[in-house]
Amino acid sequence: MKLYYSPGACSLSPHIALEEAGLPYEAVLAPTKTKTLPDGSDYRKINPLGYVPYLVLDDGTGLPEGPAIVQYIADQAPAKKLAPPNGSLARYRLQSWLNFIGTELHKGFGPLFNPASPDEVKAAAKERLATRLKWVDEQLAGKTWLMGDDFSVADGYLFTVTNWAKPMQIDLSPYPNLVAWRARVAARPAVQAAMKAEGLLG
Repeated sequence: MKLYYSPGACSLSPHIALEEAGLPYEAVLAPTKTKTLPDGSDYRKINPLGYVPYLVLDDGTGLPEGPAIVQYIADQAPAKKLAPPNGSLARYRLQSWLNFIGTELHKGFGPLFNPASPDEVKAAAKERLATRLKWVDEQLAGKTWLMGDDFSVADGYLFTVTNWAKPMQIDLSPYPNLVAWRARVAARPAVQAAMKAEGLLG
């Protein structure tokens, strides 16, 4: 498999999932600004949308969209328990988390990354994110991971998105459960490996 990624972007989530799953893969740098791959070719010829992540399977099939990619990865290594079994209520809870992270948090950071966003738009985005982060913090009370005892692909996605808080000047200290959870995620060898591969560790 080939994972097309950009350092620190949302593609870190499937990068973590691949490391956690222990599956063989190749990580290919796909800069989101230039769209030019290391070999000089146009990334949009592989993924017409031009963004990351994008997973190319062994048979050449392309799979876009992070939440779908991480579930595919998890299902290739069921013994790792990165996702509950398909059809179970727990699997739908996982999908609920992935959707929440994608729509309420991931997209919530969008205005902050856009240099054209007016200050009042950025302030409103931060206020909205604060309410969502407070809710996440409450959900993590008494839990090791988002889904309970097992680290899941939702943990990898939430970790990736909350990594953006620091560069966007969002203080996470009001959310102690989230801060403690982030420390647990960051300490995992697979997470360390993915971040090192993307040049995100000092």
